[in-house]
Amino acid sequence: MTRLDPFYLIVDSADWIDRLVPIGVNLVQLRVKDTPEYELRCEIRRARETCRRNGCRLVVNDYWRLAIEEGCDFVHLGQEDLVEADVPAIRRAGLSLGVSTHDESELEAALAAKPDYVALGPVWPTILKQMKWAPQTPARIATWKRAVGDLPLVAIGGVTVERLPEVFANGADIAAVVTDITRNADPEARTREWIAATRGYVGTATRGTPASIVGAATPLCLPASPPQGGRSAASAGAPPAPTNERG
Repeated sequence: MTRLDPFYLIVDSADWIDRLVPIGVNLVQLRVKDTPEYELRCEIRRARETCRRNGCRLVVNDYWRLAIEEGCDFVHLGQEDLVEADVPAIRRAGLSLGVSTHDESELEAALAAKPDYVALGPVWPTILKQMKWAPQTPARIATWKRAVGDLPLVAIGGVTVERLPEVFANGADIAAVVTDITRNADPEARTREWIAATRGYVGTATRGTPASIVGAATPLCLPASPPQGGRSAASAGAPPAPTNERG
């Protein structure tokens, strides 16, 4: 039985993973939206290999089929994706599962899937996306923790280094971050601050498998050229500011 790191970085490209994971990130989610499958595979493969080299656990957002095909071991699903996903197939493939929640009905649906962690958000207002849910507030973290018990609870949405003591004091096991790092003037320095600030917290044990990738390494991208008009993710430049954040 392994433990999830209390510092959970969420980024929208393999470029960010290449840039920040070697600093010492142990848990990262790749959340790429509205991208052709060829580029998605490139992104997942690059992220997987970087995480493999650095001993970091990679979580793939939404694209559970690709996660299985590309030999990843953890997937995160939102509520709509949870309804459409083949959870038994995910489990048969040996993947761990995280699920987003925003209200009691979503929490009930998430727990029915027997996830390896539950995420609650947005705890504070987010700056990237208009949410239909009001900010949960830190007190809501305590309510969720009572409901999930020993299951790891992730707090997401507006979390900063300065807010970490309140997040963990209310029962969260893991703090997820997007813009506090990716929109910081010095993302590397801010990442180091997060690592230092979360070092004293111990993540809750999870039923998931170790942070390893099963099978031999595969090429980072398909050998064929990308579809006409497509842009290979492997040729992307420095990471732009991410364009989405979901609680």
